[in-house]
Amino acid sequence: MSTTIRFGTSGWRSIIAGDFTMANVRRAVAGIAAYVHTQSAPHRVLVGRDPRFLGETFVDEAARVLFAYGIQPIVIPEPAPTPAIAYAVRKLKTSGSINFTASHNPPEYNGIKFSTHDGAPALPEVTRQIESAILALGDDPIIQRAGDEHPTFETCDVKPAYLARIAELVDLKAIASSGLRLVFDPFWGAARGYTSELLAAHGVPVTTVHDFRDVLFGNHAPEPDDHLLEDARAAMRASGASLVIATDGDADRFGIVDSDGTFIQPNYIIALLLDYLIETRGWRNGVAKSVATTNLINAVAEYHQIPLYETPVGFKYIGELILADKIVIGGEESAGLTIRGHVPEKDGVIAGLLVAEMVAHRGRNLRTQLDELFAKVGSFYPVRENFHLTEQAKRSFTEKLKTDPKELGGRKVVSIVRTDGLKLVLEDGSWVCYRISGTEPVVRAYTESRSPADVEALNAAAKSFVLGE
Repeated sequence: MSTTIRFGTSGWRSIIAGDFTMANVRRAVAGIAAYVHTQSAPHRVLVGRDPRFLGETFVDEAARVLFAYGIQPIVIPEPAPTPAIAYAVRKLKTSGSINFTASHNPPEYNGIKFSTHDGAPALPEVTRQIESAILALGDDPIIQRAGDEHPTFETCDVKPAYLARIAELVDLKAIASSGLRLVFDPFWGAARGYTSELLAAHGVPVTTVHDFRDVLFGNHAPEPDDHLLEDARAAMRASGASLVIATDGDADRFGIVDSDGTFIQPNYIIALLLDYLIETRGWRNGVAKSVATTNLINAVAEYHQIPLYETPVGFKYIGELILADKIVIGGEESAGLTIRGHVPEKDGVIAGLLVAEMVAHRGRNLRTQLDELFAKVGSFYPVRENFHLTEQAKRSFTEKLKTDPKELGGRKVVSIVRTDGLKLVLEDGSWVCYRISGTEPVVRAYTESRSPADVEALNAAAKSFVLGE
């Protein structure tokens, strides 16, 4: 019986040699090929990867399957950031891209992200077509592939054009002239040779850590989160730098450490950059955020009197608003953002560089800037907690999400939002949102209140709701 291949929030991911096998990769690529043939010719697809184990092999096999199905593959020889591949799709006007990456997942995972001709993550209607095409292949199908005698496929270096575009969007001269010193941590991932080289080329002092290939990513997930940034903090102290910028395995997510070593959570970075971009670019179109992202963004939007769009979780929805030029910036609390005039895809590279520009331009560290923003629009304290549940407990909680709770932790529920998962808005304006992850076997609980003490109590109530305590 063949494995069921499903594309979740950000593609299909599974454990290498478990469900992520060569046979299943062939099936997935054949399904993508079937979808591509429903689109306008010429049929050309970029094929790229992050530095994970067997990435080169999967890229080569995908190219052979595409070729056998009448689609011209364009192979990206070196690991490349997801946003760089998205930019290449748009610049080369291909039918889309296949990217072998499991993003920030642990090293035993790999995955496939499929982007459509506009460089955006495939929308649900597209992934449903692909899944149906895979299912139509039947059990244990014989997938066509080009043999080893086939000549070398066309290749493409996506790096130069992408970095040139980043240099147009970020004021690198301002960073250089400020004297700001940086540490960059690519987490052994696809942004190696991107951020650091661009900064160095513009005269910005930068120290890079984890700047070599390690398919085990230091024996943990390549996720630029607080507890995994100690090596970067040590490099910051040793080099006299005052900012750490980091990216995950495929460089679509970011992590930021302030001058005193404090991790500044993505919720706050998105809100700060929204305020900064309005101030410096004069852009006055809207802002987009996922339903689980801080209401500080709502407050900044209200302060500047610009439209707010609240989307389901999944950057594809924000990508649509970028393509329609409806937003200054779009972001998710899970450390994904992009800006106006850029790719409709998460970009950890531009996120880190824009933060560096903001610190350089304003001449103040991020904590000070956040305090100033709180003084202007009010304070917000968001928290996220992940719960690893058994399959039975997960099924039970899935049913619980269909209910309409009247209260939580003694607070009255005044509004229920089902844009994605279950979001409970409470009478004091605080809120809790529950989602079952589309990429990992976890339940996420997001909480936000207006004071640190209150969010701690609310988070405890949110946890009790999940665990049935």
